[in-house]
Amino acid sequence: MIERYSRPAMKKVWSDDNAFELWLRVEIAACQAWSDLGVVPKEDMDLIRHATFNRSSYDKWFDETKHDVVSFTRAVSETLGPESRWIHYGLTSNDVKDTALAMQMTEACDLIDAGVLELMTSLTKQAMVYKNTPCIGRSHGVHAEPMSFGLKLVLWWSEMQRNRDRIAGVRSRVAVGMISGPVGTYAGIPPEIEDSVCRQLNLTPVAVSNQIIQRDRHAEFVQTLAIIGASLEKIATEIRALQRTEIREVQEPFGEPGYVTKGSSSMPHKRNPELSERVCGLARLVRGHAVTALDDVALWHERDISHSSAERMILPDSSLAIDYMLSLMTGIIGGMVVDTDRMMHNLELTRGLVFSPRVMLALVEAGMDRTEAYELIQKHSMHSWDTEEDFRDILRKDAGVTSILAGDALESLFDYSYYLSHVDHIYSKVGLSG
Repeated sequence: MIERYSRPAMKKVWSDDNAFELWLRVEIAACQAWSDLGVVPKEDMDLIRHATFNRSSYDKWFDETKHDVVSFTRAVSETLGPESRWIHYGLTSNDVKDTALAMQMTEACDLIDAGVLELMTSLTKQAMVYKNTPCIGRSHGVHAEPMSFGLKLVLWWSEMQRNRDRIAGVRSRVAVGMISGPVGTYAGIPPEIEDSVCRQLNLTPVAVSNQIIQRDRHAEFVQTLAIIGASLEKIATEIRALQRTEIREVQEPFGEPGYVTKGSSSMPHKRNPELSERVCGLARLVRGHAVTALDDVALWHERDISHSSAERMILPDSSLAIDYMLSLMTGIIGGMVVDTDRMMHNLELTRGLVFSPRVMLALVEAGMDRTEAYELIQKHSMHSWDTEEDFRDILRKDAGVTSILAGDALESLFDYSYYLSHVDHIYSKVGLSG
């Protein structure tokens, strides 16, 4: 991932330094397990605990061997004496690499979960502010019925809660270790070593493996990130739509420290939803990585290496992108400008047409056949659309309507607060109150 979209904590998780540190932890944990079984002498183990990793030595060996784990074990061994013979004893490369990779993915899950929680906090604050702010709801991009702007935010909050559940679930399935030898048979290394290593590293031993931890776990990890990306894209798309000149109900932060201050090099008036567009673009990237992760599930026999080159890019880049997108969206939600006057202006654009469903239901409740009521109100609605005449005025001139809905009975139907009457109930259903 390019530096622009990389935040320090997640960047550290996927750094070479962290990977090598985790490899070393696996190697030392394996030696400790052998020592507990009486194979590695205690005095050797005391020295192995202080083993270190030298990157320049690794680079020298890698230039010669072109094999990362061989180069790593030789670089570590150079920091020890004769006790170095126990480094990588009974292990195969992916016992080390896949177990360490599991720790990297769990670290990434924890950062992503924290990012989702921060976004939910920002959504909660804004949802409380705009809980009873009326705006127009749209379907197919066309005015539908009035609603609360806060409900948009609550909808997103609820989806992010499900994303937290997804992260927790996939974290439990990637937090697994494997120390079972070249094809998973424990030839040359007893199962007790795997149990001990995983216990030391706070991982769960896989139930069964071959040469690798199976890639359905990694695919689910990237799929989960892609779903979070899709949720963020959903929010960003709505903000982009609401910032259109013709709507202009919501605008991204603009001109504030840390945010865009210029919208165009040639048009000084421009104030573009650039941050939300950036979120949408990165969501596409992560979705593409999700497809690659699925392709990595099917490997030849007990393992080939076709997944490895892809994972070196898709796992870090997906994690970094989602981490960045969450931070970006948290800032957008917290700093967005909401124009409540414009929302009311847009509610009035159709001259009362948004109340047509309520008028129709009132006629039905008063005894009119539903089909007859629908046809009648649709006829008057289309007339209002075509002539721009106020919907209420049209209804007032229809004796068939006023004979059933006389005086205040008709006028009372044109009330925005009616559409907010169950907002408290919806908030409480998702766990928000106040």
